[in-house]
Amino acid sequence: MPTIRVELFEGRTLDQKRALAQALTEATVRSIGASPESVDVVFTEVARHNWATGGQLWSDKAAGAPPAPKAAPLAD
Repeated sequence: MPTIRVELFEGRTLDQKRALAQALTEATVRSIGASPESVDVVFTEVARHNWATGGQLWSDKAAGAPPAPKAAPLAD
């Protein structure tokens, strides 16, 4: 039973999630020969203030905030 986990920002519509679930299921069936009924897709919606890339929260990127300062190297 393949389980596909998708993490994405909040705000997608049910129709968008349905379409993605269908596309992922079809790709899994084609790729590994799984039956459609055996493919699970789990969506986890994440708020932009709970996701960072390159040391910067996505909520800050959307607000135009400057990037976070670089951390000092750790001492040995």
